[in-house]
Amino acid sequence: MARNRVKEIRESLLMSKAELARKAGVSALTIDRIEGGANCRMSTMRKIILALGLTLGDKEKVFPEDEG
Repeated sequence: MARNRVKEIRESLLMSKAELARKAGVSALTIDRIEGGANCRMSTMRKIILALGLTLGDKEKVFPEDEG
């Protein structure tokens, strides 16, 4: 399973889980689960990508697709 890079990118921005959750409009628990490798809805992925200051075109950088 490909691991997402939410935590890595969030920490590089010196952003707390709570701050990312607030910007994305989701709970801190949701961020915690996603950083732990849980799957999430496409709409949640979009919110997180945008809250990290990226564009939807950067989806692969944050949520790499599983390799075969």
